[in-house]
Amino acid sequence: MIAQPFIAVDNCKEEIKYYQSVFGGEIVILRQQGDVVLNADLHVEGTSLKFADTQAAKPALKGDYVRVFLKIDTEETFRRIYDEFAGSGTIQAEMYEAPFNGYLAIVTDRNGVCWVLSYYREG
Repeated sequence: MIAQPFIAVDNCKEEIKYYQSVFGGEIVILRQQGDVVLNADLHVEGTSLKFADTQAAKPALKGDYVRVFLKIDTEETFRRIYDEFAGSGTIQAEMYEAPFNGYLAIVTDRNGVCWVLSYYREG
């Protein structure tokens, strides 16, 4: 079994570009009607984040109370993603030194998606 985040956003065409600017990776458009992108994937470092326009996904509430847990490989990448989401979103839990020898933070991005960011030091 593989679990993948499925994120509904307004204006998927533009917002997937935003997430690409945060995470890197390659955008794959799966379905569109005219200029409206209804479904797309962002392939990043061996995983995929799945996106849908709210026109296609029809979420009940923005964010839908789902949190995406993201295990990040380097402290530098952790700080960059944290700073980007914190700058345009809302900090739920400030970045802190976690008991597992690393960092943890919870940030809701500008689209209402709540990310649990983690970085584990080696050793």
